[in-house]
Amino acid sequence: MVKFKGYEFIDGGVCAAKGFKAGGVIAGIKAGNTTKRDLAMIVCSERCKAAALFTTNKVKGAPIIVSKEHLADGYAQAVIVNSGNANTCNPDGVEIANEMCVLAAKELGIGADDVLIGSTGVIGQKLRIEPIAVKIPALVQLLSEDGSSLACEAIMTTDTRKKEFAVEFDLGGKKCHVGGISKGSGMINPNMATMLAFITTDVNINGELLQKALRKVNSITYNMVSVDGDTSTNDTLILMSSGLAGNNEIICEDKNYEVFENALFAVMMNLARETARDGEGATKLIECVVNGAPNEDTAKKVAKSVISSSLVKAALFAADANWGRILCAIGYTDAEFDINSVSVELASSKGKITVCVDGAGIDFSEETAAQILSEEEIKILVDLHSGCDGSAVAWGCDLTFEYVKINAEYRT
Repeated sequence: MVKFKGYEFIDGGVCAAKGFKAGGVIAGIKAGNTTKRDLAMIVCSERCKAAALFTTNKVKGAPIIVSKEHLADGYAQAVIVNSGNANTCNPDGVEIANEMCVLAAKELGIGADDVLIGSTGVIGQKLRIEPIAVKIPALVQLLSEDGSSLACEAIMTTDTRKKEFAVEFDLGGKKCHVGGISKGSGMINPNMATMLAFITTDVNINGELLQKALRKVNSITYNMVSVDGDTSTNDTLILMSSGLAGNNEIICEDKNYEVFENALFAVMMNLARETARDGEGATKLIECVVNGAPNEDTAKKVAKSVISSSLVKAALFAADANWGRILCAIGYTDAEFDINSVSVELASSKGKITVCVDGAGIDFSEETAAQILSEEEIKILVDLHSGCDGSAVAWGCDLTFEYVKINAEYRT
């Protein structure tokens, strides 16, 4: 976990913010599943201001189509999510997604248009409504202020760990909160969206600023993650604000807005890092830090290029300091800079070593480099030496034999 001054990390996940409850149950959505929670719900006592970002893939899951329609007025009160089936490329997908919202709304006593939806799992297989319909009443009864972890578990697919964070902070003398849960392990290469992530807050904030903050923070967190270069059909990021913290409504980009935005960053950045760490079959978290770029956009492109390279990822799996692959990935980045000025360092808790200066290799100890790269968290430090201060950070993971096994057998 990366901590931030002024923001205390607390338990509670999506239920840390005032007004929210959550839960998760076993519905048996995927054939043979009798032990894994696969149906989750998050609900607020109030109708919330809501913002969202979705996949840019031309193939979009039915839940995205429905959620966009329900978010047209900028409000929502609940989210229902299933794992085990993406409900994508199905002729009756939208009908099923709408029915899930109707069933949830009826049990909660709210309008169906105030229910958003997410689905994750296998693409192209029909989703049966029956097991979901049977379990929704039990799920609603299970909802509690301690239910974030159950919901987090229910949205997981090939994830090996829960991704759940929350922070408490002061805003105008009021205790405020931002919390979230996320899933994502494979098919991770977001573009103005994310995998499945649900963020809640009790900060009272204008709806337009809520969307603006989400888009900005996403661009430097989830959007800077790549596990395998594949952008999912179901990427969904939803942020809901109950406004129950009691602070004066944030209506402009003032100091209070900045405090909220930083709280959102604290939660989403940690969720994003854990998504990279938990890449399918991964053994190492890779963080690429780029400095000295002509501008932030160039820095972001270079950082994302490095952590997306299959050759770099494979080399780091073997603790091989093959800096040439890193320079190659920097070199094919679609941006303007002088490759002959670039330097590269590799770092971890075992130390730091320079492997490239002015775009060329230098003598270094392969043994020391291998020790540095043997750790579970590795940093690739790139400096473009452009004379400007553009910088960015991106996160990825190594490419292992296990990744191939998981995805070769995904449907079976």
